[in-house]
Amino acid sequence: MFPVENLRDWTGLDIIDPESKKIGTLEAVYVDTLSDEPLFVTVQFGLLTRHLAFVPVVGATVTPKAVRVQYTKDQVRDAPQIPTDGELAAADEPKVFAHYHLDYGTRPERRLARR
Repeated sequence: MFPVENLRDWTGLDIIDPESKKIGTLEAVYVDTLSDEPLFVTVQFGLLTRHLAFVPVVGATVTPKAVRVQYTKDQVRDAPQIPTDGELAAADEPKVFAHYHLDYGTRPERRLARR
């Protein structure tokens, strides 16, 4: 797993899928609220209306000019999104995990925090 500080250093890098298709640009890192380990990054995309989609960082690799994630461009673009100036609502967190078939758990508090 990548330290949060390293992921933040990559803000602005391209996010690419397993087939090297550009998905968008790394915008922010979201960590687990208990462990402070990175769980997701947001990817900025769109020409006219910019949005942010969430993509897990598990299994991600770094290339000289991009961060390669394990999910396809279509999977990421179909993920729950927020506006670039928006915030992920607590009620929407489980939807982000479910989209990628990840276990959200049963904790009553929020799982994700932006770093």
